[in-house]
Amino acid sequence: MKCALIDEPATLEFGARLAAAMPSFPAGALKVALRGDLGAGKTTLTRGFLRSLGVTGSVRSPTFSLLETYELDRLTVVHLDLYRLRDAGDVRGLGLADHDRSGCLWMVEWPERAERALGQFDLEVSLRVVEAGREVEVAAGSESGRRWLQAL
Repeated sequence: MKCALIDEPATLEFGARLAAAMPSFPAGALKVALRGDLGAGKTTLTRGFLRSLGVTGSVRSPTFSLLETYELDRLTVVHLDLYRLRDAGDVRGLGLADHDRSGCLWMVEWPERAERALGQFDLEVSLRVVEAGREVEVAAGSESGRRWLQAL
């Protein structure tokens, strides 16, 4: 699936649509890879996703902390930004095993920094800057991801 996002409100709206289409949870966490260059809209999309689920506080990229957790009624969202990861082995120190369970969703910026340590992604979301704004392409990486993509 590919579509144009003409501005920041469109990127926020796409994040909300992604949240609305979320499938039921498998035994482990649902995992979303967010790919794109700096400024492509990964954090903005995540903000739209979280806002649509009721998060009212600040939603910024966890560039320095690497991980930010949002506890919601029936869902825990783990927002990761691995841009500053020095080594793929550093991901083990983040305590992700505690969040690899049903009812958890990972939104991972810069997943290529620790690809093997993170396991399979359910959705691959690629954002890129184009002349008229942004373009997003979404691909499924699992059965849960295929259901998610169909609902989107």
